[in-house]
Amino acid sequence: MFEQVSFDEKGLVPCVAQDFASGEVLTLAYANQESLALSVETGELHFYSRSREEIWRKGETSGNVLKLRQLRYDCDGDAIVALVEPTGPACHTGERSCFHRELEGGDEPAPPSHEALAALERTLRRRAAERPEGSYTVQLLDDPKLIGEKVEEEAEEVVRAAREESDERVAEEAADLLYHLAVLMASRKVPQSAAMEVLNGRRR
Repeated sequence: MFEQVSFDEKGLVPCVAQDFASGEVLTLAYANQESLALSVETGELHFYSRSREEIWRKGETSGNVLKLRQLRYDCDGDAIVALVEPTGPACHTGERSCFHRELEGGDEPAPPSHEALAALERTLRRRAAERPEGSYTVQLLDDPKLIGEKVEEEAEEVVRAAREESDERVAEEAADLLYHLAVLMASRKVPQSAAMEVLNGRRR
């Protein structure tokens, strides 16, 4: 099954775990042929521990397993990307990703653009669960009619900005639309990934 993979002299290959829905990099560890086979067989990511010299299932202690969706290998066949659905924090520190520190920018790196919608979706889930007083998001979640009206309003403003205003204003109005659309989806408990899967299914 893994004849395309170039394992090193110890029979190992680096494996990057990446969030299937958001594209966020979660962790890096090593795998061997047996751990990869177990990952495929069980649907949960397994690695090989170089320090303990044994196979381990990610999340076997914490319960935060990584459900395997797809395995990819690079052009040289000497590295693996595992696209996964995380069931909790991937890092043993409790952080979502093991890569939560920036070398030159302090402990908390500025989020890259591609993480914006995923981070927003997690924030919306927290607002729905915690329901902080005075939250505009909670107000919207409690009023489905208002959410619909805001999505329509923001869509019209994007069109008007595209017709009459600067590129900066188009980006600002598009951000407002994306926020309100994300709230609408959250109110129906429809994950953003569901819409992305529909888009993938429409590829020509």
